[in-house]
Amino acid sequence: MAELAASLVVAPLLSMLKEKVSSSLLNQYNVMEGMEKHHKTLMRWLPAIQEVIADAERQTSRRGVEKWLEQLKTTAYEANEVFDDFEYEALRRRAKKNGHIAKLAIMARVKLFPTHNRVAFHIRMSYRLRRIVDTFKDLVEEMNTFGFNKLEPEATTTWKEWRETDSIIVDPENIVARSRHDERKKIVNLLVNGHVTDGDLMVVPIVGMGGLGKTTLAQLIYNDPQVKEHFHLLKWVCVSDDFNLRNLSNKICNVSETILEDALKKLQEHLKGKRYLLVLDDVWEKDINFDKWRKIKAFLTQDVYGAVLVTTREKQVAEFMGAVVDSSWTNHYHEVAILGKEYIQEIIETRAFGLQRSKPDDLVELVDRIVERCVGSPLAAKAIGSVLRDKTTKEEWEAVLQPSTICDDKTGIMPILKLSYNDLPIDMQQCFAFCALYPKDYQIDMDKLIQLWMANGFISDQKKVPAETVGKRIVNELVSRSFFQYEERSWMGYNSTTFLKIHDLMHDLALSVSEKECVCITRELIKNSELLPSAARHILIQNWIGKEIHGYLYGSMRKMSRPIQTFMFDGSSEAAGVQHLSRYSSLRVLSVPGIGFHLTIKPKHQCHLRFLDIKDSVIKELPDDISVLYNLQTLFVICTQMGAQGWRACLQSLDKSPHFEQLHGL
Repeated sequence: MAELAASLVVAPLLSMLKEKVSSSLLNQYNVMEGMEKHHKTLMRWLPAIQEVIADAERQTSRRGVEKWLEQLKTTAYEANEVFDDFEYEALRRRAKKNGHIAKLAIMARVKLFPTHNRVAFHIRMSYRLRRIVDTFKDLVEEMNTFGFNKLEPEATTTWKEWRETDSIIVDPENIVARSRHDERKKIVNLLVNGHVTDGDLMVVPIVGMGGLGKTTLAQLIYNDPQVKEHFHLLKWVCVSDDFNLRNLSNKICNVSETILEDALKKLQEHLKGKRYLLVLDDVWEKDINFDKWRKIKAFLTQDVYGAVLVTTREKQVAEFMGAVVDSSWTNHYHEVAILGKEYIQEIIETRAFGLQRSKPDDLVELVDRIVERCVGSPLAAKAIGSVLRDKTTKEEWEAVLQPSTICDDKTGIMPILKLSYNDLPIDMQQCFAFCALYPKDYQIDMDKLIQLWMANGFISDQKKVPAETVGKRIVNELVSRSFFQYEERSWMGYNSTTFLKIHDLMHDLALSVSEKECVCITRELIKNSELLPSAARHILIQNWIGKEIHGYLYGSMRKMSRPIQTFMFDGSSEAAGVQHLSRYSSLRVLSVPGIGFHLTIKPKHQCHLRFLDIKDSVIKELPDDISVLYNLQTLFVICTQMGAQGWRACLQSLDKSPHFEQLHGL
C-alpha cells in the first residue's frame, strides 16, 4: 500500500507560499519592480500544482514521482525564503517612510549598509527569483508528463474498500473479550437497561485514537448475547468518509434507492415496530453536520425504540451526536481505554511465537521492551507481533525495537494513523508535523508552541482573528482528534501554563510526516557520531548535552544542504558555545536562554527572525540595531542581572522598533 505511505508535507508548504506570493504588501511598496512577469507566472502555476499534489503523493511508487515531490518541496522552501526577503524589504521601506531609520544611531545605520541598498537588493533578488521560476517551470513540465489528476476515483474506491469494517470479530485466544470485559459490560448494561425520554434516541459514542480498538469494542458489544436477545434488529454500517443520508439509509435497509426521500421512507418502514441497535463505525467530523444528523435522527425515532453505537476518533463528533442519559457518565461518550500491559504482552507473544511450546529465553526477555513501545495499542501489538513471527535471532528483534520501525508503513500502523493526519486541514498538518521536534513524553508549553507556529508561518491573523486565537483553536481541534492530550496546568504566581503531551504512536506519525526536518539532538546522537540529517530545518538541543555540542554542530552544518529555521536550546545555552549563530541567516526561531554577556546575532543578517528567547542571560543591553528585526513577534528578555539601567537601555532600543507594542513575551 505504497500510495498511502508518502506524505512529504508539501501541500501545507505550497499553501504558505501561495499566501506570501499573493501578499498585498509586495505591490504596496513596489518591491518587485521589474520582476512582475515572474511574479505573475508563479501566481498562475501554484494553484495548478496544488490541485494535483494529493494525487502525486499517492503515486510515489511510480518511478521519478518521489524525486519530483522532493524537488518540489526544496524549491517551495527556497521560494518561501525569497518571498520572505521581499516582504522584509517592504517592511523596511514602510519603516523608513515612517522615519524609523532616522531614529537609529549613526553607527547602527552604517552597519545596515549595503544590506539596505535598493539597487543591490534589486540585482540580488532578480537573480534569485529567476532561478526559482526556472525550477518551477521544469517541475510543471514534469507534472504534465506524469499526468497527475485532480481526483483519482479508482484509488479512492480501493482506499475505501481497505477501510471497510464489519461486525465479525476474530478472537481465537479470547484475548479481546478478556481485555475489554469491563468496558463491554458497562456499555451493554446501558444499552439494555438505559432509558431515554419519549421521541429521543439513545446514542453511545466510543472515542479514541486510531489503533486503540474502538471497532473491536463495538464488535464485542454487537455480538454480546444480552444485546442479541434485547434488540429485534441489529445493523452494522461502516461509514468512513461517506455520511451521505441516501447511502446510509440504503446500507441499513440493504436497498439501492436513487432518491433521498425514497431511501428515507424505506428506512422508516424497515425499522417500524422494531427495537433496533445500529452501529455507525468510523464516523468523521467532516462528513456530518447538524442538519444531516437531525434529519436522519427524526427517521430513527418515529414509531420505534432504538439505540445507536458510534465509533469515532473525534470528540467533537461524539459530543455532537451523543445523547447518553446516565448519571454515571461524566461525558456524552465513552473514551476507549488503552490496553493493559499484560494483554499487550499476550498479543505480542501469541503473534510472534504462534503455537510454539518453547519460547527462546533471549527473545522473551525483549518482550517487555516491545510492550512499552506499543503504549497500550492493540493494533501496534498485533502488527509488531506479526513482524516478529519470521525473526528468530536477538539481533533481528532488537532491530525491530528501533523507534523508526515500531510504527512505520511495513507494520500497517502508519496508514491507519495517517487517516487522521490526512483528514486535518492543511494548516493543522504542518502544525502537527512540527511537533516531531520534541522528544517523546515531553511536556510542551502550549503558548510557546503557538508562538513557534506563528514564527514559522504556519498560522497567521485571519479576518481580524489574532494568530494566537487561531493557534488555540488548532490546539483544541488536535486534542479533540486525539493528536494531543492536555496535561495539568502549572501555576506560577498569578500566571498559569497549559502543557500538552503527544501519545507515542502519534509522535511516530509526526516523525514520519516531518521527513527528518525536525531533529532533537540528544547525547546518544552525538555519542554515535550521527550527523544531523541534511533535510533538518528545525533543531532542539537538550539542555544536558554540554560543551560538546559546539563541535558537533560545526561538523554537521558544514555538510547540511538545508538552511536552519528553528534553533532552540531546551535549557541554558551558556556552556554550548553559540558564537557561530550569526551565520544562520534563515532563522525564524532562536532560543538561547542563558547566552551570557553578549548577543551573538547580527540583526542585519537575521531579517527573518520572528521569535527570540534570551531569558536568563546576563547581557547588559540590547544592540541599537535590534529594532530592524521588523518581523519579530516574540521576544523573551528576562535578564535578572540586567539592573534598572540596563532595562532602560533595553527599552530604549526596543522603543525605536516600529512594532514594539506588538511584541509578545516582554
